[in-house]
Amino acid sequence: MPDNVVPHPRALTWKVGAEQGQGVESTGAMMALVLNRMGYFVYAYRQFSSRIKGGHSNYAIRIGTEIVQAPSHEDDILVALDQETIDRNHRFLASGGLILADSDFKPALPEGSKAELVVVPFSEIATAEGHRIMRNVAALGASAYLMNLPLDEFEDALRRQFERKGEKVWKANVAVLRKAYEYVAKEWPPDRRLSLAPPRPRIGEDGQPITPLLLTGNEAFALGALVAGCRFMAGYPITPASEILSYMEQYMPQVGGVAIQTEDEMAAIMAAVAAGYTGVRAMTATSGPGLSLMQEILGLAHICEIPVVVVDCQRGGPSTGMPTKQEQSDLWALLFGTHGDTQRILLAPGTPEEAFYDAQLAFNLAERHQSPVLVAMDLALSLDQATVDRLDRDRIPIDRGWIATEEELKHEGHPRFPRFLQTESGISPRSIPGQEGGQYLATGAEHGIYGWVSENPENRVAMVNKRARKVEKIDAESIIYEGPADPDVLMIGFGSPRGAMSEAAKELRAQGIGAAVAHLRVLAPFPGKELAQMVARAKRVLVVEQNANGQLQFLIEAALFRENVDGRYVYPRIEHLRKYNGIAIFPAEIINVVKESVEHGSQRTAV
Repeated sequence: MPDNVVPHPRALTWKVGAEQGQGVESTGAMMALVLNRMGYFVYAYRQFSSRIKGGHSNYAIRIGTEIVQAPSHEDDILVALDQETIDRNHRFLASGGLILADSDFKPALPEGSKAELVVVPFSEIATAEGHRIMRNVAALGASAYLMNLPLDEFEDALRRQFERKGEKVWKANVAVLRKAYEYVAKEWPPDRRLSLAPPRPRIGEDGQPITPLLLTGNEAFALGALVAGCRFMAGYPITPASEILSYMEQYMPQVGGVAIQTEDEMAAIMAAVAAGYTGVRAMTATSGPGLSLMQEILGLAHICEIPVVVVDCQRGGPSTGMPTKQEQSDLWALLFGTHGDTQRILLAPGTPEEAFYDAQLAFNLAERHQSPVLVAMDLALSLDQATVDRLDRDRIPIDRGWIATEEELKHEGHPRFPRFLQTESGISPRSIPGQEGGQYLATGAEHGIYGWVSENPENRVAMVNKRARKVEKIDAESIIYEGPADPDVLMIGFGSPRGAMSEAAKELRAQGIGAAVAHLRVLAPFPGKELAQMVARAKRVLVVEQNANGQLQFLIEAALFRENVDGRYVYPRIEHLRKYNGIAIFPAEIINVVKESVEHGSQRTAV
């Protein structure tokens, strides 16, 4: 870094915007890829409409020399490829922020804007080298200068992306990149660039350099499913879950598996349950409307005790709602949506790394407990990209659960194999269709230990209790706790807000407020006793979630009503931050709510 360039004092946010369909996503993706390869921590997020073309779209990237886990409420550099981008986004620019705009549309700052406008002939530079379509590359070149980034990584990325189209094409793109960089270098003083310090080399515990990955939650979960031995997926495209199906369709054949697109969500869950019945590790992925259609077959999987994994990538609802916007409003549907007395296992990863490991855990739990396992993702986790240092494919060994041994298949003392044998744990020996001596009569009607239909009252009670016992307790880390043991404020949440809560807690502690985070990674069976102990030590409690009804807060309050700590029931004043406008939660929003709470002095009470 030149001596006359002052490093930016915090993580920097770069955003590019234009009409949807004009290359915003590919431009942002290349910037994120290059920054990640350079060793910066990256968190990339998009705002887009539920249409193929038209309407405003933008792609923002937070960049830091330390981990960044959430979007920012402020931008530092806005790349505008049309006037609408300026009009919509100028108010989000931080003090000293820059707008880098194409001269082609004659950009103008709205009245009252405090941003500084940098006009560059993106389209003119691109057209001179062959085609206006390369103006996005010109925007990358100009941005590289303003952020004091070397061009060689961008040039390499362009070569990788376009070399299949021939040398002439990728060299033309490189020429556009350089000319835009040089143009801004002549017009903009080097000491007024917004620069981050150079990234620090990252070394693993083994002493070897870490090559960081850049993953979405969808990609991470799909990769984890493959590592877990999933060999069948059925799905129907639905935002924001479609990428899981696309990923599996691409890579499943390489491991001897099958991924299919069905005619609708009901067919998808039926196919996945059927595959689980045959002994194959199987899954499906959907969003809220699809989950609603799957509920009846989830009931079938419960009563037949068939393992299957279902991922729900939540979005704005109900009905079509806002299919490309962030929300966490499917929690009650995930827990209580099916009919009859059923108890579910529900996992809730908060980062791509957790999604990778929770995919493996989900398949283990499904087979260990012979039950559907649901995974609550959300749009931000599903589609946002984040830097992941390293994934360990061997951390979670595959566990197929209780599959009957050759001796057990002889079913001594029974006229036939007791597939639904009553046991202390509620888990029965499982036979795979085709095993000699086994039996797997699977019916949606209530049945006895051999699978035969039974409406006997005593049998009904015994089987309902058996299925409940299976999932009373699971072997998984239910809560990830960060911060002081006796905090001034305990923030509780699930899913993607984990990153915003972690960053907010770190900043609050720096300001002298003892903030802690309880990230609920398992929502069923709900970790009520463990959470009650944490709540009892906190002066204040703030539930952070992205829905209007307070669905998580409802679960927490119900759990605290049942659990006691040292003989006392804990009744805290639970405050909340509920955001349901379709935009992810920002750390600054949490910080503001916590500081307001501290100033008003609200306290918990215990009786």
